[in-house]
Amino acid sequence: MASRMAWLKPGLAVIGLLALASGPLEAATFAPERGLNLDLWDTWPNEAEWSRDGVLLPYPEWRRKLNSSDLAQLKETGFDFLRMPVDPIPFLSPKAAHLRERLLSSVLEGVRSVNAAGLKVIVDLHPIPRGADRFAGVEELLRDDALFERYLELVRDVGRTLAGEDPEQVAYELMNEPVTGCEGVEGATWDEQLGRLFAAARSSAPRTTLVLSGACWGSAEGLSALNPNSIPDDNILWAFHSYDPFILTTQGALWAGDFIRYVTGIPYPPHEHRSELDDAVEQARQRIRSEAPFMRRSGMIDYLDEQIAGVDTPEELDAQMDAPFKTVADWAARHNVDPKNILLGEFGMIRQEYQNPAVMPGAWRAAYTRDMIEKAEERGFAWSIWGYGGAFGIVEEFGGNPAEDDVLRMIRALEK
Repeated sequence: MASRMAWLKPGLAVIGLLALASGPLEAATFAPERGLNLDLWDTWPNEAEWSRDGVLLPYPEWRRKLNSSDLAQLKETGFDFLRMPVDPIPFLSPKAAHLRERLLSSVLEGVRSVNAAGLKVIVDLHPIPRGADRFAGVEELLRDDALFERYLELVRDVGRTLAGEDPEQVAYELMNEPVTGCEGVEGATWDEQLGRLFAAARSSAPRTTLVLSGACWGSAEGLSALNPNSIPDDNILWAFHSYDPFILTTQGALWAGDFIRYVTGIPYPPHEHRSELDDAVEQARQRIRSEAPFMRRSGMIDYLDEQIAGVDTPEELDAQMDAPFKTVADWAARHNVDPKNILLGEFGMIRQEYQNPAVMPGAWRAAYTRDMIEKAEERGFAWSIWGYGGAFGIVEEFGGNPAEDDVLRMIRALEK
């Protein structure tokens, strides 16, 4: 406790002064219900190009393609808020150091454009894994003490940028999907880092609702490991993500490990499309036999069969999909967290992997999305779908082309 208080005291001192000046902090003032995640990147520019005019700005990148009528259409569809991912690495890169203030201003302009369309917005600091084209990613932020200190300063700056906005319209998420707490990840424990992030944000944004999540990719299990009472504030939304069952939601993804890339065409729900299920499983087996590393083929096929066996009846499928919600609901009950202060920040089903011809039928994606929404809403949780475009796009596919409208039609048909 002594070491924890050593880093909390400076932030809490600021909070205490603010409380004396403006009265006690209120419960969460930002009240989301049904949301959509905007795109993070489309062009994925190399860091070496970030200093050039027009490469980063306007920021985030979605601002180049979406206008006021596009945002208004999302409102009309039935969404009441957007989660706006903001990659923090350009703010920390020497290549873009001269653009820092302009980037902050551009983020604020994006926030105001969303609000002007009648939508609330969560500004989501959304670091991604490091690639060859950038100096750091989420792992480095969490492992490198000096880099984490710089990230804390950015958290303060973004909080300061948002502090003047209507707290009923704008919330602030401090880090998307922290990888700490998973096997093989070293460094400080997430509860300590989360406390430091909270103190940094609250010192500059005293009225803004903060969105916090647990360790290990923001999972339900990560959230359930947190003690919310260690955060001295009630103006908090607690978030978790779920893409369960993985065998269904990330089919064909090249970034999700070396097994799932061989699996495409598994229907949803599997038990209602038995012939398509049998065909897809056999095709996956054939791809594994011909394309997977020789010594791992047998194990992959056994794993495939195991995963399919866990979702091919209504009872098994429901149990897998319901598990994260039950975990979070039980955690909330233990700690007296109001369900309205819980957000399913990401969920969705892949449409098409980059450079992969397989496309998931829109009807299957809509059915999965509907069932996840029902599980969230029956527990009183808010939710936001991943995402607007790209591999998981429900509005657009690649290149800005319209995606199938099945998911959007399902959203429009939801009871108000």
